[in-house]
Amino acid sequence: MSKSAKTAAPKKSFFRTLGRQKQLLIMSLPMLIYVLIFNYGPMWGWITAFQDYKPKKGISGSKFVGLDNFKWLFKRADFINSIRNTLAMSVINLVLGTVAAIVLAILINEVFQMFFKRTVQTVTYLPHFLSMVIVVGMAQNIFASNGPINQLLLSLNLIKEPLFFLGEGKFFWWLVGFINVWKEVGWNTIIYIAAMTAIDPCLYEAAAIDGAGRFSKIRYITLPGIKSTFVILLIMNIGHLMEAGFELQYLLGSSLVMDYSQTIDIFVLKYGISKQQYGVATAAGMFKSIVAIILLFTANTIAKKLDESTLI
Repeated sequence: MSKSAKTAAPKKSFFRTLGRQKQLLIMSLPMLIYVLIFNYGPMWGWITAFQDYKPKKGISGSKFVGLDNFKWLFKRADFINSIRNTLAMSVINLVLGTVAAIVLAILINEVFQMFFKRTVQTVTYLPHFLSMVIVVGMAQNIFASNGPINQLLLSLNLIKEPLFFLGEGKFFWWLVGFINVWKEVGWNTIIYIAAMTAIDPCLYEAAAIDGAGRFSKIRYITLPGIKSTFVILLIMNIGHLMEAGFELQYLLGSSLVMDYSQTIDIFVLKYGISKQQYGVATAAGMFKSIVAIILLFTANTIAKKLDESTLI
């Protein structure tokens, strides 16, 4: 077969496949248009990251300054701190959230009483629907100096005086991590439970015949069965490492813990809205997006080299 015939065959097959799936393509067209308009369209504004942007002059009239905004950012101690805080809280959220979700999913999967199982699932994922304002209000009461956590620690003689959880930076990252776990752990278990239901029950029956206990079944059947799901979710979460959150840190933070609570998103808000340095704020947001893309593709490449499930 000639070289031209070989290249023509895949093209013909590709267009034939498109023709067979034209109904699906038409159905996906509105979402594609939505994404192009609202996700990719605003990227035109990235030009302001290279300008001394003035709203009155607009993009076309603002002075081009090249990489000056980026150079200015990396000379700012508060921006470097915001990168550190974002990564630290993201890693804590990732580790605690993933471990808690897998453990809870396994425990729920091991329960055979359906009413109890559904009750636990409902109770654990309801906090996901709570407003972050309500969650922060609850956290401020629970972790206050005279709150139940301090009272419990004092009654157990673990501390001699109340801890100032909300005013000391060393507690802030972990406080955010535990609040996020409490709020999202039930919601995050849904996909793991779905993956566990897809495991062939015959594997558990065969393991029981061979004398395997409950922990052995979890180790050799359940965990390997959700491995591909775990890898895919891990790759996606690594792509979001530059997004530690905004609402929780903004509402729970204060001037006492600013060095630990300010994330990149809060930095962008402060300089973009409060100080009206739009070029600097856009540069910070652009930096976050580029790093997130690099992390996503790096994690995907590593997973591919390890012969694991990948996104691309």
